[in-house]
Amino acid sequence: MKAIFLLTIGLVFIGVPAFGQTPAPTPEPTMTVDEYEPRSTLVVPQHPVTRAKYPFIDVHTHFNTLMSRDKLAELVHELDQINLSVAVDLSGKTGADLAAGVKNMKGAYPKRFVLFANLSYQDVDDPDYGRKAAARLEQDVKNGAQGLKIFKEHGLTIKDGAGQRIPTNDPRFDPIWAKCAELHIPVLIHTGEPRQFFEPQDRYNERWLELKQFPNRARPPSRYPSWEKIMGEQYALFAKHPRTTFIAAHLSWHGGDLASLGQILDTHPNMNVDIAAVLAELGRQPRFAREWFIRYQDRVLFGKDITDSFSEYHVYFRVLETSDEYFDYYRRRHAFWKMYGLALPDDVLKKLYYKNALRIIPGIDPTVFPQ
Repeated sequence: MKAIFLLTIGLVFIGVPAFGQTPAPTPEPTMTVDEYEPRSTLVVPQHPVTRAKYPFIDVHTHFNTLMSRDKLAELVHELDQINLSVAVDLSGKTGADLAAGVKNMKGAYPKRFVLFANLSYQDVDDPDYGRKAAARLEQDVKNGAQGLKIFKEHGLTIKDGAGQRIPTNDPRFDPIWAKCAELHIPVLIHTGEPRQFFEPQDRYNERWLELKQFPNRARPPSRYPSWEKIMGEQYALFAKHPRTTFIAAHLSWHGGDLASLGQILDTHPNMNVDIAAVLAELGRQPRFAREWFIRYQDRVLFGKDITDSFSEYHVYFRVLETSDEYFDYYRRRHAFWKMYGLALPDDVLKKLYYKNALRIIPGIDPTVFPQ
């Protein structure tokens, strides 16, 4: 008996469980915080949505406008599955490229696609740049463009011949904005980046994981103007051209401060917003976001932006249409938190999905949408 006791003590001492004891669990391999992805054990009612309640217009897509007819047919099939009736492609380019894209996409599916033109900056130092760019845009509209898309480089990284950053509201572009008002086409403008990209990349930064994965997205003050300066230039542009209709992409990067966004919309009646790539902000504040959508229901358009999988749209539908709680977003670097549904009223949902876009973007056939 004494020998058995001493053997047991020895085995415990060297890490072997004693007789009758459960072996200790094998520890997980060491991992970093950005690999940590716990599975929720919460059990709540779930109502996944794989198809939008109403046919909708996505005002913020980027496809290859010169894709083959076979690929185009595959794309239209995918759009049909989620009830996406009209896709606005913002990468239409300009000149011959724009004309070729219109011929390819609208030639095959006249009612399914809308193309927005883009600016060329090659001659931006030309003293007559504004007039020439406006003339190019007018020709693009004659060739089938139904709006103008301004990419984030405008006001952020585009420089003149002297190496100076050109502000978003630089007067050389004034003839372009005036031409848009004259032609009654909207300007969908992406200005700046998320505020967190301009902040220190430390433990307090909500986009730390994204900045770790994509270091070139950081906007340190040593190389870029402040977020406030860049966004302020955008709002100065809106104020200077009140007859031009603007759509500020990505909720104008105010998705985390909807009260301030509301004040900006109140100040600029010609400004609208889309919700592309900022659903994560809305899904974590369902009660206030719902109130905000109801108040600004005439100023918000549906947008998704670049899509890795069409199943990503399902999360948009679920946030907008249901009152579900605590479900996953589709891209962890945007949101390490869970989503909650806004359960938007039908009249608000219709405006978001298609009515506002029909009012703002010319040339879309309204007959495929409910009244």
